[in-house]
Amino acid sequence: MDGSPRVGRLVEIARYIEEHADERLTLASLADRAGLSPSRLQRVFKDAFGISPKAYQDAVRMRHFKQSLKDGDSVTDAIFSSGFGSVSRVYGEATRNIGMAPKAYRAGGAGEAIIYACRATALGLMAMAATGKGVCFVQFGDDEASLITCLKAEFPKAELTASPAQNAPELDAWMEALDRHISEGAPRPDLPLDMRGTAFQMKVWQFLLSIPEGGALSYSEVAAEIDKPKAVRAVASACAKNRIAVLIPCHRVLRGDGSLGGYRWGLGRKRALLDAERKSS
Repeated sequence: MDGSPRVGRLVEIARYIEEHADERLTLASLADRAGLSPSRLQRVFKDAFGISPKAYQDAVRMRHFKQSLKDGDSVTDAIFSSGFGSVSRVYGEATRNIGMAPKAYRAGGAGEAIIYACRATALGLMAMAATGKGVCFVQFGDDEASLITCLKAEFPKAELTASPAQNAPELDAWMEALDRHISEGAPRPDLPLDMRGTAFQMKVWQFLLSIPEGGALSYSEVAAEIDKPKAVRAVASACAKNRIAVLIPCHRVLRGDGSLGGYRWGLGRKRALLDAERKSS
């Protein structure tokens, strides 16, 4: 199951999860619907969306829970209408989906340990940072100082530590794998991601992970695919606020007329990424 058929089938499974988020969905039942084995669905779904089907369902439930609270429902009503079933489930899933405790997330990463490193690539200097959950930051810049300043701005209260390879071998290996993808055309590495954003941003970023290498969609097409056809500007804003370059491929989203549109790290880098992917696909 490769290419567009696979992507289309996974998007159908994701939509099914969204429509039945308040129900008990098993991996086996979802796999049967997709025509795959449970282990195969678990792997390809995570490859496409960055999280497992269970975590995807929990994220949808969390979005419904937050919306219910905004609509004025009581906490108890919001918990059960969103499908969580208990208070402990809500706060457990909130921590897992955000990647840190909600209080720490609101406090700019206070108490969170983040390791970072910089490396030269074909697209210029790249900085990568990671929590214990996965990569939370990939940025390009002209010098290390500006990249670290950007990292501090994203996580102002986290404990940031430069990474000697012996203390964080995973980060060093991840940077090398991503550099090989950028500089040598190797496959994009399947790295654990610690995505942090609003429910809408997370939905956009998760969908971007399903766009195949060499492919591209317009902002309006992405909006339609996530069932928010009028949210074209919000999709563009979510792409612009992506802090994990390349691994979350916002460079694969273009204007409706096929022009590049914007890119947080410069249109030259966006064009280079697209050209390289089209040649290798």
